[in-house]
Amino acid sequence: MISNRFLMPVLFLVLFHCKEKESDSDKDIYEWKTIHVTASAYNSLAYQTDSNPSIAAFGDTLTPGMKCIAVSRDLLKMGLKHDTPIKIEGLDSIYLVKDKMNARWKKHIDIYMGTDVKVARNWGKKKVTITYRVSKEE
Repeated sequence: MISNRFLMPVLFLVLFHCKEKESDSDKDIYEWKTIHVTASAYNSLAYQTDSNPSIAAFGDTLTPGMKCIAVSRDLLKMGLKHDTPIKIEGLDSIYLVKDKMNARWKKHIDIYMGTDVKVARNWGKKKVTITYRVSKEE
């Protein structure tokens, strides 16, 4: 019988190696771009969005806990399309583009914060650097 002390490091090495291989192939297809934007936060509440606050502009259903953002329409033209993965300075998770903002906004993202208005207000509005993944063909 194999001991757990031996099995765990081996399992870790196998998983790490597989993940590394996957990211190597991604390097051939995707690249990461960086830009500076203004970031604010929003909630899925009717007074902040519309009469159906849980449905995003791309048709996705938003639920508290999702890691997603809305982008200004000028950013759509820069490659931040539906489901584009985004890294936001100061936050640990990867976020996905799931919503679009009103056309009046420029170089702006809105971070989805469920229904917790206090958390959204604490975030406020700030300048951040975001990094996003696009296809090398774009």
